[in-house]
Amino acid sequence: MNKAFTKEDDGSTAPQRLDDLPISPHPNYVTPRGLAQLEARAEALETEITRLRGAAEDPETLYPLAVAERDLRYVEARLASAHLVTPPEGAYPRVQFGATVDVLNEDGAPASYTIVGEDEADPGAGLIGAPSPLARALLEAEVGDIVEWPRPSGMVELEITAIRKAS
Repeated sequence: MNKAFTKEDDGSTAPQRLDDLPISPHPNYVTPRGLAQLEARAEALETEITRLRGAAEDPETLYPLAVAERDLRYVEARLASAHLVTPPEGAYPRVQFGATVDVLNEDGAPASYTIVGEDEADPGAGLIGAPSPLARALLEAEVGDIVEWPRPSGMVELEITAIRKAS
């Protein structure tokens, strides 16, 4: 049969629907800031999808549209499963979700970490996801406690020097 009459994929067209992004099996705890970020991301994706659908006759928009639709499905799933955790009024007696924790490492170097939801995590900015090994090591500790943080390079001890409301 002539190739012109077959509908084989020659790789020249973008997929119409991309596979969904994996969803974490952990509870989806979010800070008020994290929830606002998810809502803003959903709104931005909806705007982008509307813009890309307006240019549907342009084949260059097919793949970006599929990506935006896939990302929106992910964000909507995360919003639907979000459990908002509001910070307590007053002092933190121990490390909990949403708290900023000041620590000293074994060499006396200070660091600060804020325990946040997975979608809000940004380790370079000191925002660590609650399911991470560092967050699990810190959770429920009190000022003065020394916790062990398992890292690929070995165990690191951190001394909790302060627990405060995230800024």
